[in-house]
Amino acid sequence: MRERLLAAEKVRAIDWRDGTLHLLDQRLLPFEERWLAYDSAAGVAEAIRSMVVRGAPAIGISAAYGLVLGARARQAAGGDWRNDLEADFRLLADTRPTAVNLCWALNRLRDRLDRLKPHEDPLAALEAEAVSIHLSDREANLTMAQLGVDLIRRHQGNPQALLTHCNTGALATGGFGTALGVIRAAWLDGLVERVYADETRPWLQGARLTAWELAGEGVPVSLSADAAAAHLMKTAGITWVIVGADRITANGDVANKIGTYQLAVNAMHHGVRFMVVAPSSTIDMALESGDEIPIEERDGRELLELGGRPVAAPVDAVNPVFDVTPADLIDAIVTEKGVVERPDTAKLAQLMCRKRLH
Repeated sequence: MRERLLAAEKVRAIDWRDGTLHLLDQRLLPFEERWLAYDSAAGVAEAIRSMVVRGAPAIGISAAYGLVLGARARQAAGGDWRNDLEADFRLLADTRPTAVNLCWALNRLRDRLDRLKPHEDPLAALEAEAVSIHLSDREANLTMAQLGVDLIRRHQGNPQALLTHCNTGALATGGFGTALGVIRAAWLDGLVERVYADETRPWLQGARLTAWELAGEGVPVSLSADAAAAHLMKTAGITWVIVGADRITANGDVANKIGTYQLAVNAMHHGVRFMVVAPSSTIDMALESGDEIPIEERDGRELLELGGRPVAAPVDAVNPVFDVTPADLIDAIVTEKGVVERPDTAKLAQLMCRKRLH
């Protein structure tokens, strides 16, 4: 499976090259493919905040490179640059509050600075750590893809109809994707009849990004309105809902793109299995349950406008961009460390003690 996925690679969103971070501007897809270059922590922070780059793993990777850029500038400015770097750390950490991968990646770089040996070049060490985070996510994607396919095949070996929400593919990660990585691998393994992609309001990640990724690989995909999901579960023979995650708490509750919770409720009602695919860096054992997850709420204009043009009456708009799915609605959480079926606190704790499978 690893070799087939590698051979099928077509999309990437992050490129660290010659000391500069290059990001594919996902706000313009699928109509235009434009790469933007960043050479400062502030620039990367704005790219994350403004959705040039999105997806929990990709945000974490980008933030890590952003901190490398900040360290380079702070060291060149002289003075107590390591203390001054805390401002860049906070700037990057505060861009998106829900995705735990962001602070996880930044903390890894902070820890690497704390472990510097006297002879080590701090900038080289930080860059190597950021690159390691990037490459590690790629490897995690490959492992999760195989584990997810094995899970799908174990329950039913025939081509199936799958439903996914938001974008969890190569655009959202450092590799092939989390949930969409599993779907891509299932397609290569002959297990996919059709993929139903929710459009994912208000940023339309499903319509603009997921459909674009799948169509580019020849995967049969049908775009549907978010509100059509229950109807499709009833009529289209869907066997799995497969989604990603921005944060998973110690008890197995999952924060993901707004609309995921209602998918899980509908899946339970219709007997459709529900799979969450995310690297172990998404699991936040410091939070006991989803009630403690900070939920980002963005500007209401994202609902009232489309492409800068009004599409609604001039009223107040509520725009939470994540919701929390309780663990008891989830059939399986797939990580690079293994699969947890019917997740709970004890099973998540056991998982986090394991080494990576790859």
